[in-house]
Amino acid sequence: MSPRSASPSFRLRLDFHSGVPVYRQIIDQVRGGIASSSLAVGDQLPTVRQLAVDLAINPNTVVRAYRELELGGLLESRQGTGTFISAQKIKGGNAERERQLTQIITDSVARAGAAGFTVEELIEELRGLISEPTRGR
Repeated sequence: MSPRSASPSFRLRLDFHSGVPVYRQIIDQVRGGIASSSLAVGDQLPTVRQLAVDLAINPNTVVRAYRELELGGLLESRQGTGTFISAQKIKGGNAERERQLTQIITDSVARAGAAGFTVEELIEELRGLISEPTRGR
């Protein structure tokens, strides 16, 4: 199976005013891309240098994010060919995954509420994400 580039619909976007470290935003967005099927097993991510240029950030920030994702089993680096979405699942038992999901939901609801959105609007947007990956593929 030959590698394919990440879906054109998957783009990393940084918010430098969010208070969330840039490397963490990259990690969270790659995890989100996998969860929403915008990124699939075998998809090739941009090189460290290319992503750093595209996002106008220090390459060491990209290295840190990619390294953490690789240690978590989500990415695999192949010398000379690039960085790819791994076939491994996110590590952690069911209880840990449930705790993480609860934390993500709680944080998302709080951030949405602070920005003036209702829980219903948040749910509607999440439902829209489910159907998006099938468009354009």
